[in-house]
Amino acid sequence: MAQSVWGYDSDNGPERWHENYPMAKGDKQSPIEINSKDVRHDSSLSAWHASYDPGAAKTILNNGRTCRVVFDDTFDRSVLRGGALTGAYRLRQLHLHWGSSDDHGSEHVIDGVKYAAELHMVHWNPKHGNFAGALKQPDGVAVVGIFLKVGKTPKPEMKRILEEIENIKTKGKEAPFQHFDPSILFPKSRDYWTYHGSFTTPPCEECITWILLREPIEVSSDQMAKLRSLSKNDENEPVMPLVDNWRPPQPLKGRIVRASFK
Repeated sequence: MAQSVWGYDSDNGPERWHENYPMAKGDKQSPIEINSKDVRHDSSLSAWHASYDPGAAKTILNNGRTCRVVFDDTFDRSVLRGGALTGAYRLRQLHLHWGSSDDHGSEHVIDGVKYAAELHMVHWNPKHGNFAGALKQPDGVAVVGIFLKVGKTPKPEMKRILEEIENIKTKGKEAPFQHFDPSILFPKSRDYWTYHGSFTTPPCEECITWILLREPIEVSSDQMAKLRSLSKNDENEPVMPLVDNWRPPQPLKGRIVRASFK
């Protein structure tokens, strides 16, 4: 398996990532399955706050593995603070993981439940100088994870992202994506689980404080189908639907998951 071609197929998928990225077999890997009975309520966990500048949104792209929205992170214009974090973390990008059908697709699993998709908002700690520097520190990155569940009443929140899908159908396509406030993607409840883990894609660096929101947001089956209409191939290649871009849960290895709620 060549360095650059990890993916989600049997020949280059999660089971084989460790061959090129040994950290994938580390002790603090993500995602995990969260079992309510093993979670520790921590009354010291404060509320988290996001102040996002809609003007920081730049582009949306299909990199063949996910759909990603990129933000300007050259200064503290969109930041996350509070919760299990010390200091302000800058929003860099958000992306999604989804399945080939509505009954799976999320990376984290809650008491055996899989959601249709999982949205990750990736923030980094500017005290480490730059994003690359943050990847090397245990407190370098904070990711807010939001579950998407399929329901009857699609929420308008995802609409803006999905409208752009037409413009980034194939791998390598990028389109301007301006004036977007990602905080509309948050559910009403601010309840969260938190634990120390890793990126769920190679090289799987163990630098992430996860803030996993308990309440999912709702999307329609049609909206999910739209995500699945993306192709993981270039435009001159046959259309291969971009689906099942999720990593299965990894061993907990003694880590404690804390909850902000009882």
